[in-house]
Amino acid sequence: MAKIKPFRGIRPPREIVTEVVSRPYDVLNSEEARAEAGDNEKSLYHIIKPEIDFAPSTDEHAPEIYDRAVANFNAFQQKGWLVQDEDEHYYIYAQTMNGRTQYGFVIAANVEDYMQERIKKHELTRRDKEEDRMKHVRVNNANIEPVFFAFPDNDELQNIIDRVTAGKPEYDFTTSDGFGHHFWVIDDRATIDRVTELFAAIPALYIADGHHRTAAAALVGNEKAQNNPNHTGTEEYNYFLAVAFPASHLNIIDYNRVVRDLNGLTPEAFLKALEKDFVVEYKGVEEYRPASLHDFSIYLEGRWYALSPREGRYDDNDPIGALDVTISSDLILRDILGIHDLRSDKRIDFVGGIRGLGELKRRVDSGEMKVALALYPVSMEQLMRIADTGNIMPPKTTWFEPKLRSGLIIHKLDD
Repeated sequence: MAKIKPFRGIRPPREIVTEVVSRPYDVLNSEEARAEAGDNEKSLYHIIKPEIDFAPSTDEHAPEIYDRAVANFNAFQQKGWLVQDEDEHYYIYAQTMNGRTQYGFVIAANVEDYMQERIKKHELTRRDKEEDRMKHVRVNNANIEPVFFAFPDNDELQNIIDRVTAGKPEYDFTTSDGFGHHFWVIDDRATIDRVTELFAAIPALYIADGHHRTAAAALVGNEKAQNNPNHTGTEEYNYFLAVAFPASHLNIIDYNRVVRDLNGLTPEAFLKALEKDFVVEYKGVEEYRPASLHDFSIYLEGRWYALSPREGRYDDNDPIGALDVTISSDLILRDILGIHDLRSDKRIDFVGGIRGLGELKRRVDSGEMKVALALYPVSMEQLMRIADTGNIMPPKTTWFEPKLRSGLIIHKLDD
């Protein structure tokens, strides 16, 4: 059962919220963060990517970088750019993209739920990435950025969303990418208590995006519990910051592939090889987007082709084997193009669907890549089924958009 609690959020005053908020730390590099922050001293990048305060040659994992994160976090609070709420609340954070809005509860999720796999993952994590974020959580004694969860739809929780969001939001702004961000404070005690009760009846939460941040936050909380001889389980460090969305609100977009060469084949021989496992149909020079599950498209030599797997090439009863990313990885990337390890092979790159099929075309037409493969997006049902069965998705399978903005709210581990 999902154990959650309200918390005293630390957040910017309404009049400066757009100066403080930033994109998540892991969607841009140090140079991009430095450029986005510019001369804005209130930008959260000074806390989540504090290397921007140093010369570009500085190692972003050096001790002085983490020290600067702490100094900047403290300074933001001293200057009133981040202010802690007096009372514990839940919050609702909504995002609008292309006219569609998704609404999530901002919660303090339970460390033990993660350790006992009641918070379920669908991706592997890398220890080096976990350790970087663990250091950041440790030194700041806070979850500066939220993680992104999903939960099975619940009618009463949806009713609470509808009721709260009928009121005026605390924050309401549009970022430069055109995405809307809306934020409400739940301050009614009866509603807060009911949200806690309703989540307690939900069997599991699912990590949608942010596996490394989730692992880091939970592992630091677990460390604190183990190091506290008077640990009771009620301390604030037993919880970490998350935004949990009803599964039906979320939209996974495609995550596509581009490959540098055809593994020694001519374009004609490559297309012929595809016919062993796929029905191949020429679609012309206009972009062709896969329209349904088990529908693929490739871009080769200025032309688009539709691919449909032949009968018996996959098993819909196998949660992993039925994924389009698995079918294409096995039958195209491995068997024809000789790519066996998606994590390490330098011949392949990955393109988030937010960039559109035009980005696939551009990279092939430029000569950088030889062929592009477009996939139909994974569904939330597939993601949750894989997590429920204890399976792990192949690399580069899911792309969630829009990303959560950082800086709207922070959770301190000592309250």
